[in-house]
Amino acid sequence: MMLPKDRGFVHRLPSEITQQPVFESRRLLLAGLGAIAVLGPRRALAQGAAKTAPLTAVRSSVPGAITMDKPTPMASATSYNNFYEFGTDKSDPMQHAHTLKTRPWTVTIEGEVKKPGTIAIDDLLKLGAMEERVYRLRCVEGWSMVIPWVGYSLSELIRRAEPTGNAKFVQFVTLADREQMPGLRSSVLQWPYVEALRIDEAMHPLSMLAFGLYGQVLPNQNGAPVRLVVPWKYGFKSAKSIVKIRFVEQQPATSWALAAPEEYGFYSNVNPSVDHPRWSQATERRLGEGDLFAKKRPTLMFNGYEAQVGSMYAGMDLKKLF
Repeated sequence: MMLPKDRGFVHRLPSEITQQPVFESRRLLLAGLGAIAVLGPRRALAQGAAKTAPLTAVRSSVPGAITMDKPTPMASATSYNNFYEFGTDKSDPMQHAHTLKTRPWTVTIEGEVKKPGTIAIDDLLKLGAMEERVYRLRCVEGWSMVIPWVGYSLSELIRRAEPTGNAKFVQFVTLADREQMPGLRSSVLQWPYVEALRIDEAMHPLSMLAFGLYGQVLPNQNGAPVRLVVPWKYGFKSAKSIVKIRFVEQQPATSWALAAPEEYGFYSNVNPSVDHPRWSQATERRLGEGDLFAKKRPTLMFNGYEAQVGSMYAGMDLKKLF
């Protein structure tokens, strides 16, 4: 396997971060078990499943927005996370994200739009009606969750920004503050973390700006105060702690595609027939369903949202454009 070109930092392959055998052993961490072992029961429960402020929402009527799958226990969803700004281990965000300051917070809108500007997080909260949407989340490493998110369609913000005819892609830039984020000392990725969607993907009703989960304000480790949720794509596409949304004409580079282009493509749609170079993507384990001994379930095309989103990719070679 060819290594990505040197871009001025010491690159580590994802296999050096989360090798498959290590990943399998981490089932013991699920549902907060790893946090309990490391931190002690009281601290793990306080950080992993701590209550934040309530965030009221109505049940979404968007087609496909409410899966009938059983939600993952909140303790698991808030203690087993990928958020490399706080560390590469799954329990690191829960342990370290308390350093993140979510007020004051602003999001800048720029690029190919008629109404650029900067909006405070509390004003951003008011742009759309808060809905609860129960989405599946599939990680490229083979585990999945079902989370009741609170937020509204990203399209609400995009319409207000009024993209020009040149806006073909939407880029999301996340916070990169070394004082608040100890993981930035690592050279595993270029910082800040950047992701992007094609504009029709961003405008799809299922693409969501999330401000909460389980009826509460987002915990820091889950991407507070605002994150993207794109349920038919692998979880790393859903940028956390967003500070800038940029509308551009050319397909932008994204963080994992820069770090390991042979493993992480721009689209990153959940596709069970396209394996990761080092493991199959055909099956997954659901957090909260037996953990280490959970039976694997078949991975669904587009994570089960094919009826809603499949038409956007008609005629595309989804193995080449993975």
